Amino acid sequence: MRQSSPRLPAIGGREGALLGAVILASIIFSVASPYFATAGNATTIARNSTELMLAGLGMTLLLAMGSIDVSIGILMGLAAIAVAHALLASVAPALALLVGPAAGAALGLVTALVVVLGRVPAIVGTLGLLGVYRMGVFALLGGQWLSGLPVGLTQLLSVTVLGLPMSIFAIGLAYLAVWLALRRTPYGPHLLSIGNSEEKARLSGVPVSKVRIATFIISGALTGLAASFYVANYRNVEMAIGSTLALDAIAAVVLGGTSIMGGRCSLLGTALGVILLRILQNGLLLMGVPSLWQPVVTGALLIGVLALELPASRMGEFKARWMQR
Repeated sequence: MRQSSPRLPAIGGREGALLGAVILASIIFSVASPYFATAGNATTIARNSTELMLAGLGMTLLLAMGSIDVSIGILMGLAAIAVAHALLASVAPALALLVGPAAGAALGLVTALVVVLGRVPAIVGTLGLLGVYRMGVFALLGGQWLSGLPVGLTQLLSVTVLGLPMSIFAIGLAYLAVWLALRRTPYGPHLLSIGNSEEKARLSGVPVSKVRIATFIISGALTGLAASFYVANYRNVEMAIGSTLALDAIAAVVLGGTSIMGGRCSLLGTALGVILLRILQNGLLLMGVPSLWQPVVTGALLIGVLALELPASRMGEFKARWMQR
């Protein structure tokens, strides 16, 4: 079977259009609000993009594999609680930073056991886990916030290198590591072949179960790392943590060109999708649109992209089948 290879993160096609949309939205909001084009607001957008950048990276892999995880928001909440308790226990900030990815990877393994080994459809299994994890967050927090956390982790990730905070380099390294795994190891072709057709991938010798389990663990670890950044940025953990993370991640990833039907991904597209989504949310808030409308905007974007994408995908499948006759 001929296996697809991941798309290189280069400006072109969907990525070029997204870059244009980012520039256009920035110009519009700069004209509409005097507070948009400021250094402070740029910092706010960057800080609000941190967790979504990492969770979106994991979601990119899942969607490219033809799977999904709608529980990542609550998963991030559980990992954030673990990081918070590590800080409260006076664990060194560098070690506390690693608690998030470790907790996320463990929870990703639980998801993999349910979905892969339990043979439960991903959307059903992760919806079930969403309820379980939500109860876990409530039980661990006891209906109260964890606030006023130690500043060690915040200070660690605020260290600047070449004028940029450490968090930017950490996110860049995460994207680079995933890009190398997709391009330079068998993992990339295996992942996309599963997304194109799991049955054909299995017949061609791809270790389907191992790749699927590994991908859920990787996604969990990335979301756990997002939890560490969340705690560092806000120094609290509230009951509603991550409530819109799954929707935002799916919207940003699909907007970036990763197929929700599997078999195609774009890491650069995901990053640009996150930036565009956060710019839209920030700009609308500055224009006086209540934050309660943010999920509406995100959902509308997702529906709009899918409305254009899915008919095109079906047309492509029809043409391929016709050519094989």
